[in-house]
Amino acid sequence: MLSGTKSWTSMFFGSLDTGNYITVDKPPVALWLMEASCRILGFGSWQMLLPIALCGVASVGVLYSAVRRSFGFKAATVAAVVLAITPITVAINRDNNPDPVLVLLSVAAAWFCLEAVRSGRTMPLVWSAVLVGFAFNTKMLAAYVVLPAFFAVYLLAARGSLGRRVRTLLIAGVALVVSSGWWMVTVDAIPAADRPFVGSSTKDTVWDLVTGYNGLARITGSNGGSGGSPGGGAGGGAAGGGGGANFGGTAGAGRLFNDILGGQISWLIPFAAIACVGALVLRGRRGRTDMQRAGLLLWGLWLFTHYVTFSFADGTFHPYYTTMLAPAIAALTGAGGVALLRAFRSRSAAWSWVLPLAIAVSAVWAIVLLRRDRGFDSWLWPLIAVLAVAAVAVLLLARSGSLLRGGPRGPGYG
Repeated sequence: MLSGTKSWTSMFFGSLDTGNYITVDKPPVALWLMEASCRILGFGSWQMLLPIALCGVASVGVLYSAVRRSFGFKAATVAAVVLAITPITVAINRDNNPDPVLVLLSVAAAWFCLEAVRSGRTMPLVWSAVLVGFAFNTKMLAAYVVLPAFFAVYLLAARGSLGRRVRTLLIAGVALVVSSGWWMVTVDAIPAADRPFVGSSTKDTVWDLVTGYNGLARITGSNGGSGGSPGGGAGGGAAGGGGGANFGGTAGAGRLFNDILGGQISWLIPFAAIACVGALVLRGRRGRTDMQRAGLLLWGLWLFTHYVTFSFADGTFHPYYTTMLAPAIAALTGAGGVALLRAFRSRSAAWSWVLPLAIAVSAVWAIVLLRRDRGFDSWLWPLIAVLAVAAVAVLLLARSGSLLRGGPRGPGYG
């Protein structure tokens, strides 16, 4: 970090030293933000962390806007609050890792993708692709995990004919390739003798870093490309998987609920999943371009792809990676939760128990997490139990006593 404040060359390459001997093992976009702050304000801890904290704050605002445009003020407020208080997100927003920058760029890309679906215009999707490209230059292939959600939602729900949607996706694909690859191509085109060694690569190229240490090796746990010095790979084994250091527990479907990760990210996964499925069912046979269904699909697929990737990755895995789940969990909690409440108020027998069930399941899991982690105050889990019982009781009383008589009669929402 200090080297980038003293040498523009070191800043461009993301070098560890002003002599430009070796780079860090990531692209430099997040470093550029921190180094620019230190160049302006002076080198120090708060100057370094200021842009990271601002990225965390901005992510909350952008998510609020994305949810509000389709689901309204209440859903957006809930989503913003959930993202702001998610434990792993609060922690990583105070650190100098690139993940908060990755989250902001990804949420902004989702905003533009939804705008492209809404308007049918080409440029919003191009801007979405450009932002994903900058996210790639923040944390490489980790940025691409959102692409299946963006691609599927645009192809399914955007305005215009199928041919037009495919053409727009191809144009956005070109923008994605250019915005992702310009730094990598530039660095790899410079003779090795005239630039620093690409840290953690085995072939001294950014391409090798993308496909090796920061690519498939993260998923498969293979040692290929896991080196950290000009001499070659140093792929150390680790507990719980493959050839990378694993700090998130054994790979498998339950990883995000284990003792390490559970209390950091999984507290609202059950509610978000129930809310997502319930809200999608409520949309029924709405038109192909229905924006609320498109939003639910985007955030639902975002959650699903990251859940699968993080759960089964056998390579290097840190708990703070799971902050990328937080925007989707927050959006689905807000949008899906409001949908379930409105369905409950419809007094439709089929939906009488869905919201109370979602609250009860979420509360039980929160209590399990708090009881498991003795670091939390012992009074918190009884408080959650009391509040959950009270919430379910109020809902059931409202159901039987028509306390919410003023609500809409139909099961739909929005």
